[in-house]
Amino acid sequence: MAEPPQGLALRFQHRFLAARPLRSLPWPELEQSLRTAPDSALLADILDKTILHPLCVKYPPSAKYRRCFLSELINKLESTAAEPLDELYEALADVLKEEESTHCYKNYLLPTGDCVSLSESTALISGGTTGLVTWEAALHLAQWALQNPGVFRDRTILELGSGIGFTGIAICKTCQPRTFIFSDCHPHVLRQLGENIRLNSFIPEPDVTWSILTESQGQEVEGEKCQNPKVMVAELDWGSVTEEQLLGLRADVVIAADVVYDPEIILALIGMLQKLSASRADRKAPEVFIASTIRNPDTFQLFQAELDKVGIRWQMIPAHSSCNFLYDVQPDVTILQLFI
Repeated sequence: MAEPPQGLALRFQHRFLAARPLRSLPWPELEQSLRTAPDSALLADILDKTILHPLCVKYPPSAKYRRCFLSELINKLESTAAEPLDELYEALADVLKEEESTHCYKNYLLPTGDCVSLSESTALISGGTTGLVTWEAALHLAQWALQNPGVFRDRTILELGSGIGFTGIAICKTCQPRTFIFSDCHPHVLRQLGENIRLNSFIPEPDVTWSILTESQGQEVEGEKCQNPKVMVAELDWGSVTEEQLLGLRADVVIAADVVYDPEIILALIGMLQKLSASRADRKAPEVFIASTIRNPDTFQLFQAELDKVGIRWQMIPAHSSCNFLYDVQPDVTILQLFI
């Protein structure tokens, strides 16, 4: 049974606006639908929900991505008996006039109706860092957060290795934390992170230093609810941050995504977690959740072994069946809860 055209167009919309790999878009279903009813109206609807969508107009994916997408749509149209669609060719002509940029946008439509728009680098490695793109584990961690908002509601969240901000921004928009502290250590990443936070209508505290961070956290009123969370961005080097500084953050929950990919980084992360454990004074230890894409099983097993070595207990969080933000082949992502 063929999928209703409206549903098919929406599937294209979600994948396209997030600039997911073109191979993950539902081309076979489109071909089947056009064979059953060769009508250019479906393609016009897809065009309206993608290239002509207000989000795409304001925050477009890369010119190359849009060019390849339109070319494929035209190929599907020309392989059927449907009437030509001038708007498709006009849209492609417009994109062909654009110059390629080193940055593009991705727009993630959340199940709540909110959207996270991000400016990303078009290169996986840019400015000497991999932190200027959104990695798959960040999408999975956000999906888990959306399914478990109570973990974050009215609490202070510290995110390690925030990158360009997808997970944290999604949590801020949907889970009602009291305070969210984004952190990273690379200057280029921190700059892009701040831009993306503002892009999504949050205003980070200006020029946050460690003294300001800890003082402002100390002034929180217990039980005070905040629909629009206080947002902070901190330059946090896992090696040099002190136990006193971490204690001042008063984090109730600590999260991280795709930070377990190199043995040296693993050791620095373990050291950071030990500082968090030692710095809690008489406060309850923060809940810690770390999402990892298992690219190299040996590296991930090393992380688990190092946790065991220093006495940090851990358990795997059951995986959800699917991720709203991933539409192609699901990567091997695991979320660990740590007990520090």
